[in-house]
Amino acid sequence: MSSKKHWSPGSDVAVQSVERSDSGGCIVSGSLTPNGICPGCGLHSRRRHGWRRRRLQDYPAHGDEVTVDLAVCRWRCLAHACPRRTFSDQIASIARPFARRTSRVGGIVRHLGHATGGRPAERILHRLGLGVSDDTVLRQLKKRAQDTAKPPTVIGIDDWSWRKSQTYGTIIVALERRAVIDILVDRDVVTCTNWLKRHPEAEVISRDRCGLYAQAARQGAPQAKQVADRFHIVQNLRQAIEEQMNLHGRATGRALLSDADNITAAGSLLKSRLAHRTSREEIFTTIHALRNQGLSCSEIGRRTGFPRRSIAKWLQFETPPDRRRAALKRTSPWYFEEFLSQSWKEGIRTGSALFRLIQSVVTRGVSHICSGCWRVGAKPNRK
Repeated sequence: MSSKKHWSPGSDVAVQSVERSDSGGCIVSGSLTPNGICPGCGLHSRRRHGWRRRRLQDYPAHGDEVTVDLAVCRWRCLAHACPRRTFSDQIASIARPFARRTSRVGGIVRHLGHATGGRPAERILHRLGLGVSDDTVLRQLKKRAQDTAKPPTVIGIDDWSWRKSQTYGTIIVALERRAVIDILVDRDVVTCTNWLKRHPEAEVISRDRCGLYAQAARQGAPQAKQVADRFHIVQNLRQAIEEQMNLHGRATGRALLSDADNITAAGSLLKSRLAHRTSREEIFTTIHALRNQGLSCSEIGRRTGFPRRSIAKWLQFETPPDRRRAALKRTSPWYFEEFLSQSWKEGIRTGSALFRLIQSVVTRGVSHICSGCWRVGAKPNRK
């Protein structure tokens, strides 16, 4: 009898027999000591419902696998207010509910996985007689990390789309662990407030500038400090800079340079345009020279790096074609550049007044150009 105790996975398991299985391993038959305490209400029950059996993987013996065939008693709960009608005896020191291996084997799997990783731990465990896959090792590590993780104190709240531009929800992230805590079905104030009330440990809430989450944070977690996240701060800064550049960039861009500097800049621009035109002429001459040698458009494209269609188009001309600008349309503010320049000189410098003048001299249907009238008038001389 003393030899059977060495096969027991815990002091609460009485070993009845040890047999050799057909596959070469050992099967340890035992029973768990009945206690009859309901996990739902905590009351002791004396009314037995039956037995059920659990098969658990335990420590190997001499390199062979050992399986514990454990008989667990089922009880009826006599408390009318308890939601459980029947329950089984559970002892976490031996095995957790729904586990497939004993707690001490689970500890070995987690230790090896944390030290070596998934596949190395799988190879070592197989050599020790524990048939555990690498996916199981990683799953045990993740489950252990979730069980031992502290409640998040710094969280981030933002919206995300279940379906883009149609259905949106709320995502809540633990910023210290960089892990998603929960995903709410919508971005409603009530839903977010109820979630924050269930998690009073939140000390810092990082959110965007949306008033919806600000209201939810005030109602659900008044003790938490609200901060703006870095992404939205940078986004707001970029938008503010763009607005300022659009309002003042055209009006003050030339005032930053002196007249001499403006002349130098204009001369440099002219030189760069002439150099570009000279380069285009050299490319045009090279393409025609290769064509005169009897090469095809595809071969010329491979040698020069230009598309075949562009080469075929250039071969239709005897001289390099001029690059013409597209004709301005009435939907463009630059179509009224001369008229706006004259109005600007006359002292009319407000966008609404300039827009009314345009409406008085042209047909209706150009109302969407008002947003660009101010920028056009701010720079009357366009080159």
